[in-house]
Amino acid sequence: MPPDEIFDAAMRRFLEGRRVDMRSLAVELGMGRATLYRRAGSRDQLLGEVLWQLTRRSLQRAVKDAEGRRGADRIVAVIGNFLAGVIEQPSLRHFLAAEPEAALRILTSKRGVVQPGVRAHLEGLLQEEIAAGAFIPRMDVRTLAFVLVRIGESFLYADAIADGEPDVEQALQVIGRLLDDQP
Repeated sequence: MPPDEIFDAAMRRFLEGRRVDMRSLAVELGMGRATLYRRAGSRDQLLGEVLWQLTRRSLQRAVKDAEGRRGADRIVAVIGNFLAGVIEQPSLRHFLAAEPEAALRILTSKRGVVQPGVRAHLEGLLQEEIAAGAFIPRMDVRTLAFVLVRIGESFLYADAIADGEPDVEQALQVIGRLLDDQP
C-alpha cells in the first residue's frame, strides 16, 4: 500500500475522472518521479490499490444489501449487487472508456490486487454458505469462485472486451444456472 498522501491524491484524481499520471502526480505532491515510483510502485500498482479500495467498499455494500438471504440466492444477490454497483461507478466507467487496455490489465490480472481480492472474497462467501449448510457446491470452491469472477468480468467489462454493453442481468442468469440444481 502506498503512503497515504500518494494514495489519497491518486484516489482523488481517479474519482474526479482525471488521468492518474505519475508525472503530474509527482509535481502535485512536490516530489520527483523517481521518489514517487520508489514510494508508490508503478502506475499499475498505484491504480490497482485505488481500484481495490473502491472494490472492497462495493463488496461490503453488496454483502450488506443481501442480508437475510441464504445459499445460492445470497451468492447471486451479492454478485448482482456488486456488479450493479460497479456499473454505477462513473469514474470506473470513465477509466474503462479512456484506457480500456490498462483498465482490463489492472482489474482482471491475477498478478494485480483486484481480481485475486474479489476471488478471495467470493471464496469466503461460498465457504460461509457451505458452513451454514445452505449451499453445496458442484465443484471445488476455489474453481467455482474463479469461474464466477470471470463470468462477472466478461459481462461487466463487455464494452471493453467485446464491443458489447455491460449486462448484469445476463451475468446473473448464467451464474444462477451454474449455482442451481444442487446435488
